[in-house]
Amino acid sequence: MTADTPTSTPPYGTPETPRVAVRGEARLEVDPEIARISITVGARGTDRRTALEDLTRRNAWVLDLVKGYGDAIEKLETGAFSITPELTKHGRGERVRAYHGRVHLTVELSDFTALGELTTRVADLELTSVAGPWWSLRPDSPARGNARRQAVREAVKRAREYAEALDARLAALVELADIGAENSGGYGGPAAPGALRSVAYKGADSAEAAPALDLEPQRQTVYAQVNARFTMTPPDLTP
Repeated sequence: MTADTPTSTPPYGTPETPRVAVRGEARLEVDPEIARISITVGARGTDRRTALEDLTRRNAWVLDLVKGYGDAIEKLETGAFSITPELTKHGRGERVRAYHGRVHLTVELSDFTALGELTTRVADLELTSVAGPWWSLRPDSPARGNARRQAVREAVKRAREYAEALDARLAALVELADIGAENSGGYGGPAAPGALRSVAYKGADSAEAAPALDLEPQRQTVYAQVNARFTMTPPDLTP
C-alpha cells in the first residue's frame, strides 16, 4: 500500500473505536387531514342519445353541487365514463333493450362537517351512489416529520443506553438510514370507513331533505423507522 492509498475504515469498528448499531422507531396516532369519497352518477335511456343527455345533465348537477362547497373541496376529479347497451333476446337474435351510462367522480375534502352534508345530499339523488369516506393524511403532513424526528431521538437514546451499560459514551454518528415512514392506511388507500350516525339536516332546497350523516374521523397511524450507527469510547470491560 502506497502513501497515497486511502485507508478504509473497518465496517464494524475497532477496539479503540467500537461501533454500536441500533434501530429507532416511532408510532403516532393522529387525526386525519383529508377524506375521500367516490361518487358514481348513473343514467338510463331507451336509446343512446337519451342516456347520454340524461347522464350529462346529472353529472353537471353533481359537479355544481360539489363545487358549491368552495374551499372545503381539496380535489375534484372525473374518472371513468361509460355508455353500455343492455341486450335482450329477440327471436333468434338479440336487440338493445336500453343504454346505461356511468361517470365516476372522486372528491377529497378537508372540512369534515361539509363531508357529512355532501355525502347525504349526493346519496339522496336518483341513480347516484356514493362510497367512503376513506381517511388519510396529506403526503407532506407535519405528522410524518414528527414521527421521523421521534424515531431519530429514540435511536440516539437506545445507542446511549448501550454505551452506558459498558461504561462508555457515544463519540460520533457514523450512519443514519431511513428505512421508511408511512401511514398504515396509505394515502388515498381504502382505510375502513368511520362510524356513521344520523343527525337532523335542514337543506336549503327542501324542508324534507334527508338527514346528514355525522361521520367520525378515523385516527391515522404514522410509523417511522431509522437505522443508526455510532462510534463510542472504549468500554470498561473489567469485572
